[in-house]
Amino acid sequence: MTPIPMKIIELLDPKCIVPNLQAVNKRGVLEELAAVLVSGHKEVNLQTVVEVLLDRERLGSTGIGDNIAIPHGKLPQLSGMLLAFGRSVKGVDFDSIDGKPSHLFFLLLAPANSTGLHLKALAKISRMLMSQVFRDSLMGSGGTEEILRLIAEKDAEF
Repeated sequence: MTPIPMKIIELLDPKCIVPNLQAVNKRGVLEELAAVLVSGHKEVNLQTVVEVLLDRERLGSTGIGDNIAIPHGKLPQLSGMLLAFGRSVKGVDFDSIDGKPSHLFFLLLAPANSTGLHLKALAKISRMLMSQVFRDSLMGSGGTEEILRLIAEKDAEF
């Protein structure tokens, strides 16, 4: 039996897209993106989510270079994965491995028992973001609807 391909777009609620992040530091980005995620999910609270994300950052930055960061964490009370996307036009120092500021953020939260799916989602997001054209399109996009369309189109390629 062939595994069903994971669709990133199915994890991304349009309400969880922040086209103009206001945060100026790592914690601020995590708080701003976590806030849109928890707003529709009563099983998690903002403080817990931010602490889980900061704990993960202490292990090593999720700023993977090329102006990208993919902060992520696991929570036992989640029943499924949650995803948010944010864009910072100015860029934020996210302790990236290449020392450059991060502009594009995919924040992923997963249930504690979902290692396989969690890793699959992170890998797919990373593959999508390998495309300079895709990254440039996200940076130049007008807003939520266009960002959603760009992500859906790129997602369909994999």
